[in-house]
This record gives sequence, structure tokens and C-alpha cells, in this order.
Amino acid sequence: MKQKILLLGDEAIAQGAIDAGLSGIYAYPGTPSTEIAEYVQKSKEAKENNIRCDWSANEKTAMESAIGMSYAGKRAMACMKHVGLNVAADAFMNSALTGANGGLIIVSADDPSMHSSQNEQDSRFFGKFAMIPIFEPSNQQEAYDMVEKGFDYSEKYHIPVMVRITTRLAHSRAGVIRQPIKKQNSIQLPKDPKQYVLLPAIARRRFKELLGKQISFEIDSENSDFNQYFPGEDKSKGIIACGLAYNYLMENFHENNFPHPLVKIGQYPLPKKFIQKLYGECDEIIVLEDGYSLVEEMLKGLLNNGKPIHGRLDGTIPRDGELNPNIVGVALGLEDTYGEDIPDFMVGRPPSLCKGCPHIDSYKALNEALEKYSKGRVFSDIGCYTLGALPPFNAINSCVDMGASITMAVGASEAGLIPSVAVIGDSTFTHSGITGLLDAVNNNSAITVLILDNSTTGMTGGQKSSALGRIEGICIGVGVDENHIKVITPLKKNHEENLKIIEKELEYNGVSVIIPSRECIQTLAKKMRAKKTKKLTT
Repeated sequence: MKQKILLLGDEAIAQGAIDAGLSGIYAYPGTPSTEIAEYVQKSKEAKENNIRCDWSANEKTAMESAIGMSYAGKRAMACMKHVGLNVAADAFMNSALTGANGGLIIVSADDPSMHSSQNEQDSRFFGKFAMIPIFEPSNQQEAYDMVEKGFDYSEKYHIPVMVRITTRLAHSRAGVIRQPIKKQNSIQLPKDPKQYVLLPAIARRRFKELLGKQISFEIDSENSDFNQYFPGEDKSKGIIACGLAYNYLMENFHENNFPHPLVKIGQYPLPKKFIQKLYGECDEIIVLEDGYSLVEEMLKGLLNNGKPIHGRLDGTIPRDGELNPNIVGVALGLEDTYGEDIPDFMVGRPPSLCKGCPHIDSYKALNEALEKYSKGRVFSDIGCYTLGALPPFNAINSCVDMGASITMAVGASEAGLIPSVAVIGDSTFTHSGITGLLDAVNNNSAITVLILDNSTTGMTGGQKSSALGRIEGICIGVGVDENHIKVITPLKKNHEENLKIIEKELEYNGVSVIIPSRECIQTLAKKMRAKKTKKLTT
């Protein structure tokens, strides 16, 4: 009897990869994708099968490492959130030309409504841009099944495959039926020794090969079990539901008694025959997709024959934010079940730094040191410390992308805003801040960089930081003057001493680095609890 287990969508992808013969997973933590790699890291089966599962320095290195494992013939997976795919884009796009040897899957977890992200971008556009197959599950079982299918598909066509999920699927649970674990591939190098050498002459040939595979991708999509056509008696509307949107649709109808013709999409390219059939039968089309209007835009070019096509572009579905069953129901003319707004007397609780967080003392000292300067000169980055933008600190003036704090400070200082200050975390520094610091050193920019070292990747749950024990050495190696690298301990009792150090470095007409170093209060508490538990059990 096959085993059935309760899994998050992220965990279903991870277990599906383990069971499909995964040899290595490469990732940088980022909500809503973090739990995929964490599940593999905690898996007894992964340990027994020696599956590589440590964190990478950033998404680009993760993508490139996964390509390298695929090159050696093994099955590899790179996991990231949607904005992480921007970081990995160079390697990702070129992987479509190099192709894959061992199965290669890129999981991109999108975040509609920006629960923990800077934007809502839809990774399906990246997959379409790269011209690779995309799988988009509607539930946890499909997420599990699509991983094995994706690896097989990748090896059949020697092509990387994208699996795209969104936040609600990533972080909701359902029962998943497992398949027997497959053996890992043995090492086998590519048959074409020039496959991964993207010199122009070879890249042109590889691009023609990629174009030639598109017909096969389309035929397979037409015949995929993940794409289905459901007939319906009421042809006043035809519905196209992509990925998780299918579940939202079915939640509006008792026992899935859906009256309209429906095309369910879980594999791309689009199944054109199903869509053309739907368009031919129905008076109008409603497109349900969690993210941007990818399918809707494509249909308005493919099926522009006079019948209305509704979705996000015309306001039938809100242009921003994630889908939910109520939005889908209202689009179909059903009763609005949104409910009452939250009463005014229910005061919302904004996010805040944890009590005892080392960043609190860092911001207090920085704010005081900057009192004699004009406002608006602190460029921050992405992490727990971004909460310094909120009261009571109001300490930072930017949060754009990973690593942008240092390079924005460089640009601002060169515009004449001196001193300019960059605030960046230890994990973000090794993710994408080092090259910005190198630019600053090369330009001798008048900036002060605070690398807030809490010895972990705190924002995503306390994963190991690639910067642990290395920050000073990296700064010296990049070329920062050792006399202007200062390590301080952010504690209330050290405030006056820390204040003087920051004030002095702000006056320095060059690159200075201050490293406030104290362990995250949350990871420290976990260690203390674990230590206490161990003591009680021995």
C-alpha cells in the first residue's frame, strides 16, 4: 500500500524530488520557497541517500551549481522565490541554451499580494521568455507528481524545466500519496562535449535546437494529464483556470458541479486545441490566473475574433493581489461572500524588531550619530533590519533589492550626498553586497557601511549565514583599509562607545565598514532551549 502523508506544497515538492532520485538541491532562503530546501535538510531519507542540501550564497550560485550537477548527469533542483529568479536570471536564461544532461528543475515560488516581497512578478513570464516547459500545480498532490514528471521531461528533451507555485499552495497542507523512491543517476557526462560552451557559433546552433523543440513541447502540452478540458452545459461562459486558480474555482461549487466548459492548465506551453475549442463553444471567456495576466494577454492575440475575453486586464479580476475563492465567485456572478471590513476599534499590529534584537541598539546609535546631518542618507537592504524603516526608529530610506544598499550609497555619495550610509545584513552582504563594496573601494566612495551581523539569515527563520566568521576577512580582501573596519557589540551598555565610533567613521572621506556583531535573539533562544532539553534528557 502506498504511503500517504500530510505535506505543505513546498514539502510536497521536496519529497517529490527525493522520491524522484534527486542528487542535489541548491537554494537561498526566501519566502515562500524556504521550506523546500529545509525539508530536504531535515529528511532522514535525504541523509541516507547523501543528497546535497546545504544553502548557497545566493540564487545565482544556486542555479549555476544545479547546472553543474546536471552536467555530471545527476538530477538537480534549484529553488528560489520570484525575486530570487532575477538574481539567477543570467544562468537561468542561458541554461535553456546549454540544456540539461541530468534532470534539472527550477522551482520559483511567487508571492501575489507581496506578503513578504518587494513586487508581485510572475515567474511564468521568465519561463516563457526562456522558452522552457513550465509546470504549475493546482494542489499538493500535483506539486509532488509534477516533480517526477519534470525530471523525466527534462531528461527526455535535455531541457531545464520550471515548476511555478504561489504562496498559498506553498504554505497550505494536504494529503499526498508517495511513489517508491528511485535510484539516483550515475555520473554520465554530456554526449555533446560542446553542449555547455556558449561561444556565439555554438550558442546559435543551440538556439536553433531550442526553437526546434517548441513543437514537441506544444504537442506534449495538448496530451498532458495536467491539462484537461471539462465540458459544461451552460456555454454563456468558458473558464480557463491556471494552477491554484482551479482550486479556488472549485471551492465555489458543491461537489465540483461546475456548469460551464472549463480548461484546467497545469503545463505550459498553452494547450491551444483545448482553448480554441472553448472559445468556439462559449459566448465569452474568463481567465483565472494567480499572478499577472500572462494567459489573458496571449489569448487576446490568439483568439481575437470578436468574443469578449475577461480577466485581470479588464477588471473582472483585480489587477493586483492574489486570487481567492470569493474573487473567483464574484467574477462568475455569484454572491460576494467577502464579509465585513475589520472594525476600526481592532487596531492592527505592525511588524517590529524582536525584543532584545541587536539591531535596536545599532539603530539607536546610528540615529544619534546622524542628528547633525540632514535626513534621508541611509540606504538599507532586505532583512529583519528593514523594519528599521518603521517607528520608533524611522532610520532607513530605501529597500530596493538584495545588495542595493551599498551601491545606492555609492551613487548618492558621488552625487554629493556625503556622508552616505549603507545598512546591510551579514547574509545579504555575502549574497550580493560584496561586489558593491568592491565598487566603493575602487571609487574611494565617501560611504559608511554598517554590516549588521546577527550570525544568521534571520528574516526567513534562522538559516545558516554564508558570512559566519568571514566578514572582516572579506572586507580586508576587497580592499577596505583595516583602520576603518570596526567591530562593535550592539548593547545598551556600549551605546556611548559605539556612538563615538560611528560618528568618527561618518567623518572619514572614504570607505569605512562598521560591523555591529551580536547573535540573533531568536536563534540564541533556540540554542538555549535545545541545550536545556539535552541536559534534561541525559
